[in-house]
Amino acid sequence: MILGKVWGFIPISMELKSKLEEIFPRQPDARKKAFKKLGLKTVEDLLYYFPSRYGDTTELKNIKDLQVGDKPIIYAKIKSIKSGKGYVKKITMTEAVLEDATGTIQAVWFRQPYIAKMLNEGSFGKFQGTVSERNGKLYIANPEHRHINDIPLGTGDSLFNKENTDHFIYPVYPESNGISSKWIYHTVNKIFSSGLLDEIEDPIPQEILKKYKLPSIKTSLIWIHTPKKESDALSARKRFAFEEVFFIQLLRQKQKTEYQNNPSFKIQKTKEEVEKFINRFPFKLTPAQEKSINQILKDFQSNHAMSRLLEGDVGSGKTAVAATTVYAVATTKPNGENVGNLQTAYMAPTEILAKQLFESFIQYFSHLPINVGLITSNGCRKFPSKTNPDSWTDISRSQLLKWVGNGEIPILIGTHSLIQKTVKFKNLAYVIIDEQHRFGTNQRRKMANKEQNDETTEKNRVPHLLSMSATPIPRTLALTIYGDLDLTLLDQMPTGRKPIITEIVTPDKREKTYDFIKKELESGRQLYIICPRIDEPDPDKAKALRVKSVKAEAKRLKEEIFPNYEIDILHSKLKPTEKDDVMQDFLENKTNILVATSVVEVGVNVPNATMIIIEGAERFGLAQLHQLRGRIIRSNHQAYCFVFSDTKTKQTLERLKALKNAKNGFELAEFDLNLRGSGELSGKKQWGISDIGMEAIRNIKMVEAARTEAQEIIKKDFKLKNYPVIKNKLGNVEVHFE
Repeated sequence: MILGKVWGFIPISMELKSKLEEIFPRQPDARKKAFKKLGLKTVEDLLYYFPSRYGDTTELKNIKDLQVGDKPIIYAKIKSIKSGKGYVKKITMTEAVLEDATGTIQAVWFRQPYIAKMLNEGSFGKFQGTVSERNGKLYIANPEHRHINDIPLGTGDSLFNKENTDHFIYPVYPESNGISSKWIYHTVNKIFSSGLLDEIEDPIPQEILKKYKLPSIKTSLIWIHTPKKESDALSARKRFAFEEVFFIQLLRQKQKTEYQNNPSFKIQKTKEEVEKFINRFPFKLTPAQEKSINQILKDFQSNHAMSRLLEGDVGSGKTAVAATTVYAVATTKPNGENVGNLQTAYMAPTEILAKQLFESFIQYFSHLPINVGLITSNGCRKFPSKTNPDSWTDISRSQLLKWVGNGEIPILIGTHSLIQKTVKFKNLAYVIIDEQHRFGTNQRRKMANKEQNDETTEKNRVPHLLSMSATPIPRTLALTIYGDLDLTLLDQMPTGRKPIITEIVTPDKREKTYDFIKKELESGRQLYIICPRIDEPDPDKAKALRVKSVKAEAKRLKEEIFPNYEIDILHSKLKPTEKDDVMQDFLENKTNILVATSVVEVGVNVPNATMIIIEGAERFGLAQLHQLRGRIIRSNHQAYCFVFSDTKTKQTLERLKALKNAKNGFELAEFDLNLRGSGELSGKKQWGISDIGMEAIRNIKMVEAARTEAQEIIKKDFKLKNYPVIKNKLGNVEVHFE
């Protein structure tokens, strides 16, 4: 604890866990709200609130020194501002005259009329953009801007108090209304001057720091917030990137060891038995499917529970792999018994997908004396029916639970309903979780630790676990996020599947594309149309997303483009039963065209839907575009994906071309990771990893090094008795990643 330091007139008693509101009791309400918005609660949070980039004072320029092509930062007064329309193209333009002590320059924002409401004449701002030229005059196009109270008198002294330096790099932090980058910089420096850094214990063991030439925690914090040169900042970022992945790996290796320390059911099937089951399939397995099945069956024969992730593109045949391995389980007797069957629980993210899996498994197992059950929030089913051995029947929930509990139903497919405490198995030996990224770690763990309903079953016996995902992600990310799972890749498509023809459609090619689609519709095919929004945006709302909406686009298409075809809509605001009805009509070809949001990314298979239009494609990530495109590769008919985009930016066009040219989702995921900067990966939102951690994900050597070190520590000291600092920090990491 640091005592006796004084900031202003406030005596400070400060620790890492000290709350910011106690350290800074007299903060304006806007800053308090910003603390909450940015997730800054403690002094430690602020120390770990890293710069998003670093600026150089050479970027700060006076208006008189600007030249075409510059991308400067200028501080200026808004001398005048108005909104109107261009004379030629009639597009909305907001024009402002910016003024500093050296001169004036025009700023122009295209298609952003709300800017005029946000910036007032006579106010001051910080502007950053590209200097262009029009009619012999310089202007800044679409500059980023932030309101400030006044213009700094000089860059060195007034900004970062380094007045004797010709130029230097300075941190630029993500800002929010109430907290500026400058405030964060000065506040972090005050924390440094308090001596608190001397109290921080390094969570990474010294031998690991030395082995990989990583700076200490104290040095890293100083270098990342106040670097003297760019190499200092890079070294610090490397250290914190390694640290983040290292602790995720520690957590995952610990979870894996805990799980595998429990006994499981040993399942052994002869090669002949498995081949006999597979030979009934109306298609030939790919080598990737055969390899995946063999890996899983080998895991079944070991003395510990399997934890495996099966990752493959949409349509790569994961269900066939799952069905074959379920066959091995469902036809195996419990340990030491001559009657009954081992059981499988198969969890899907949506009811409509669970129903489709139920129908698929009926086809796989109809020739065997094996019952298949379905449980969702809207009802239960069982195959076969007593009255009709070739079909299923609706049954009561209590009856289904009774049969599952006494082992009469070896295969149970369902949604989240499977996790409920009332669902108990007699001999649960295998758990499959489909589209596993849609379930949290806790849900996965609950499913894998389902209570057995048999007193003779060992209480600590756990089922084998297979997670499946149709979202290809880079290998480095898979090794990190799913570090507790062994990885199997399905990187081949079934024989006969034709590659999807993907076309990038610019506005001038839309009519020709619609004509082609009409011909396909006439031949009986169906069409998905994906829009980024549900409703039309408020035209008066600042920063509203100016993209097509499901409701308006469906109406326009019916009136102007496809008047002779049935069009329906699907989006997240519909009730579950309404979604099911819409998808069922589309599946049965009662609807020709389905206009939807990305809610169809994971959904029912519609083999006859061989076309998809993705509106505003630049608004979606590559992985999501690939997932959406995967909706139309459910048959051997030629499939077409039309990527509608108005963008002209080079980077976006490169991304869309990659979607067109990539051979599979894994190649696309790697391309996406390498193409985009860490700040654009949205790692924190999607995976729980910070942007700095995502930098490590781009480096396979760093991920493998962190994984190796984590494995060694857990192997020799599972309870971390000799690593108290690691144990303490790991507790916080575990809470974050649950």
